[in-house]
Amino acid sequence: MKNHPDHVQTLSKSRQTSSKSRSIETYSEMFKRLDEKGEGAFIPFVVAGDPDFETSLSIVKEMVDCGADALEIGFPFSDPVADGPTIQAADVRALEAGMTVKKGFEFIRKIREFTQIPIGLLVYYNLVYKMGVDQFYAEARNSGVNGILAADLPPEEANYAIEAAKVHGINQIFMAAHTTSNQRLANISQIAGGFIYVVAVMGVTGARSQLDEGTVDLIQRVRKHTPLPICVGFGISQPEHVEKVIKAGSDGAIVASVLIDMVQKHLKDRDMMLKQIRNHCLALKKATREK
Repeated sequence: MKNHPDHVQTLSKSRQTSSKSRSIETYSEMFKRLDEKGEGAFIPFVVAGDPDFETSLSIVKEMVDCGADALEIGFPFSDPVADGPTIQAADVRALEAGMTVKKGFEFIRKIREFTQIPIGLLVYYNLVYKMGVDQFYAEARNSGVNGILAADLPPEEANYAIEAAKVHGINQIFMAAHTTSNQRLANISQIAGGFIYVVAVMGVTGARSQLDEGTVDLIQRVRKHTPLPICVGFGISQPEHVEKVIKAGSDGAIVASVLIDMVQKHLKDRDMMLKQIRNHCLALKKATREK
């Protein structure tokens, strides 16, 4: 996939929208705050609009009330190649409920009515490309987004995204996996912002009962090649996973599929859905304090 200039609006036209002062907490402020308390970051993930706009917003409120330090919001996509069955099903539910990119940014603005913690978007690049790179990043910033991770955008082809991120004050987040070479880690560290997203497992997203044995080694290897904070995702589902990755040197844990499983299991019982998510988020956040 290549970026094309005709899909990038004139960046200078949008500089005015990026200069607005905000009280939104930055990633660096969040990590500093948590480090001073001896905690890691708990970052839960939701698909915007799953299973519908209002329920999804209620889920985010529960996560924030339970101590989420930052949020990762996925915009639903029809072909999420990095995701397993759980998130794929969530994407389908959200799309069938009418979620669009425009409504996704509205969703972020609604979240900003009750929290100022960092918000990252996990998207597929087709959504950015279709809107236009500069316009997408301008909308993201104006909605209150801190960072963007395009799961299928390799850093070698991300020049336009990186440029737009700089113009609009957005952190461009990249992934590091078991297969990422040390040289590539060093290169990613030079262009990334916010934190490095460390992929704990080989394969797609999905809750695992056990943490991959190589995850600790990967965390320690990434740490040697970047001064940026590190957050581990993919397969992190239980408090003991969170505790283990933070003790290994990660600054935070990103938890997704296990929470979305709770949405899917209780589609007909919203109260039970929220209760299950609340209890698990409380336990996950508690585990970050075992640093």
